[in-house]
Amino acid sequence: MSAVVESVPSRSDAGGTVDRNVSFVRRMLKQPVTAVCSVALVIIVFSTVLAPVIAPFGPLEQDLLNAHSGPSAQNLLGTDQLGRDIFSRLLYGGQVTLLGVFQSVVVCTVIGMVLGVAAGALGGWVEVATMRICDILLAVPGLVILLVVLAIFGQNESAAMITFGIIMSPTLIRVVYSATVAVREELYVAGARVAGLTSRQIMTRHLLPAIAGPALTQISIVAAVSCLAGAAIGFLGLGVAPPNPTWGNMVNDAQMAIVLNPWMLVPTGGIIAVVALSLTLMGNGIRDAYAGRSSGSTSAFNWRALLARVTQKETIEPRETETSTEIHRASAVLEVDSLSVALPKGGDEVKIVDGVSFSVAPGESLGIVGESGCGKSMTISGVLRVPPLGAHISAASIAFNGTELTSLSEEGMNAYRGTGIGFISQEPISSLNPAYTVGHQLTEAVQLHRKVGRAHARRIALELMTRVRLPEPEVVANKYPHELSGGMAQRIAIARALAGEPKLLIADEPTTALDVSVQAEILDLLSDLREQSGMALILVTHDWGVVAEACDRAVVMYAGEVVENADVRTLVRKPKHPYAQALLRSSSVGTAPRELLPVIPGAVPPPGSWPNGCRFADRCEFVEERCTSAPIRLVHTADDTSARCVRVTPILQGVK
Repeated sequence: MSAVVESVPSRSDAGGTVDRNVSFVRRMLKQPVTAVCSVALVIIVFSTVLAPVIAPFGPLEQDLLNAHSGPSAQNLLGTDQLGRDIFSRLLYGGQVTLLGVFQSVVVCTVIGMVLGVAAGALGGWVEVATMRICDILLAVPGLVILLVVLAIFGQNESAAMITFGIIMSPTLIRVVYSATVAVREELYVAGARVAGLTSRQIMTRHLLPAIAGPALTQISIVAAVSCLAGAAIGFLGLGVAPPNPTWGNMVNDAQMAIVLNPWMLVPTGGIIAVVALSLTLMGNGIRDAYAGRSSGSTSAFNWRALLARVTQKETIEPRETETSTEIHRASAVLEVDSLSVALPKGGDEVKIVDGVSFSVAPGESLGIVGESGCGKSMTISGVLRVPPLGAHISAASIAFNGTELTSLSEEGMNAYRGTGIGFISQEPISSLNPAYTVGHQLTEAVQLHRKVGRAHARRIALELMTRVRLPEPEVVANKYPHELSGGMAQRIAIARALAGEPKLLIADEPTTALDVSVQAEILDLLSDLREQSGMALILVTHDWGVVAEACDRAVVMYAGEVVENADVRTLVRKPKHPYAQALLRSSSVGTAPRELLPVIPGAVPPPGSWPNGCRFADRCEFVEERCTSAPIRLVHTADDTSARCVRVTPILQGVK
């Protein structure tokens, strides 16, 4: 049953067979427009290079009795005013024009890449000097420089095109510089620097591959502009002198003969248009191919994939009877049924979250716990519909206060984000804009969600800051995110999440980056807020201490699926699933000082490599043959617990 935005068949089994190392060229050629343009350029370039072999006539060979003739078997594109074969002259003229394009592109690329990367990577005086050089070159009219060069060197088209490459280099320098500055702030570059790599090694191994996409795109544009500039030089008679052909002076000949032979303008101007357009479209193809590589896709990047696709699916098998868990679900603020999230991988999809179901009641606190890579944060992203690019979200139901979220458009979903459902990310400072004070950002959120004036919103923002126990809210409101400690930034994030008076607050690892004392303060704050307002709370965490202290119920996830769902006291006292048991044993909660913690052997299997049976089987101490023969169902037990294990005795069995 299709819900909404787009409906496509699910392809969950293909994740493990896709080759992530599909070449850049193959990704480009999978785009029809790019493939056609590439083939056209290859044909044109090779034809001009092989002009002495391919051309049926010499470029200066005349037949005055056959002047201004149209296309024929003897002259494929007709003849000009002196009876010279237009096709042959285009082939020979292309040698001059395309050589000029090559010269300008090489000069521009060398200058742009070297100075752009150096300025972005080294900074300091190199950055200042490079940017000032760019300013000077951009300030001087390029046409004036070209005319001066042609006046000095005569009709030397190579000198003109080399000069044109220098004139165009500031645009490439700025693109490469901007991309390099963005990449040099990445943690892996800092890691390489700490590891002792030299500046040259960092630039060649880490920076250049990352900036190649935008650089190649800009270079293709430079090539297209150079083709037009070379043609313009020839058209004005400033390049290679007639009768030697260039594409530019052939257009000039066609313009002079337009009354007698208008056809001449079609092949002479057409070849320039085809080359320039093909180079420009190839730039788009390069951009899309690199975007596809960064997303792990073997196909061209599809800009329609910017928004998640959402589909509603039938429940695999209806529940047979109702337990207390089902009664609990009936009054839920949020009820998630069979949620799956898949990401693009090659031409297919790989599931990250697989059939997850849970619910949370008003005033209840639900913990979602598991190791890193189990799909906890991706589950929340699926609920809020803010997953990575190209994700496919499917669920039997995602109901918030009786509203089916899977049936909403993106605009409809925006009405619930922030207002109905608040969210706190695990990196509060990263979620705040460094260009604005925290007071401004909090006021903006209040204005958006409560529809009040700015002065009123400011008062509410200060009240929220007081409510989350920030001292001197007036002073803190005028600070920028970088001026806050981790605990203060987390409190601002909580205040912003409360700006829309949500009925459900989702906190994704809210205490991970904080020290122990601040963690306790944040947990106490969340508990107090929940008790005061009756707001439901979902805590995503890997810390059993957080679950035990702040949660009423807990969902244990492993390899993208729920393996246990129970009351926290029941779960801590007597976990049913071997994974939950192993997690509790490896937790420091209740462990004596200096006591070694047991470690779960192995690692969480990556998406696309999940086994057919129990996904925890290769790490489980109780594994037996039936664990690996077929998928394991989530079953309900007598103490209102659900567990996905063959050793659990069910009272009711259902598929999640």
